[in-house]
Amino acid sequence: MGGVYLVWLGVSTWRSARRGVEATAGGRWRLPWARLGGFGQGLWSNVLNPKAASVYLSLMPQFLTPDRPVAPQIAGLAVAHMAVVLVWLLFWTSVVAAARTAVDTPGFRCGMSRLAGAVLVALGIRTATAS
Repeated sequence: MGGVYLVWLGVSTWRSARRGVEATAGGRWRLPWARLGGFGQGLWSNVLNPKAASVYLSLMPQFLTPDRPVAPQIAGLAVAHMAVVLVWLLFWTSVVAAARTAVDTPGFRCGMSRLAGAVLVALGIRTATAS
């Protein structure tokens, strides 16, 4: 029965691929927190991320020398970290922006739905014929 259900899901996904593209062509679906903008989303994800604080608390002391003032050392490390993160995030922003133009097309979404449907049908047939 599981194989039959997977085949049914695959066929219905394949058949609804074009309908889904036509249904979403008029309006674009957005995430609820998208209204904050990119800067607000990034700020809140960093502020609410406990890993960021743990990385600073565990890694920062090993780069400090005890015979020099601590504040300038921390400021220098913070500036270096900001520069590295800025270059890294600008790189990934350009990659994601380029990928979005390719992914955010009706043809791509239709093709991905059809591919998912074909995979579900194949898995359903394999499940149904497995002994």
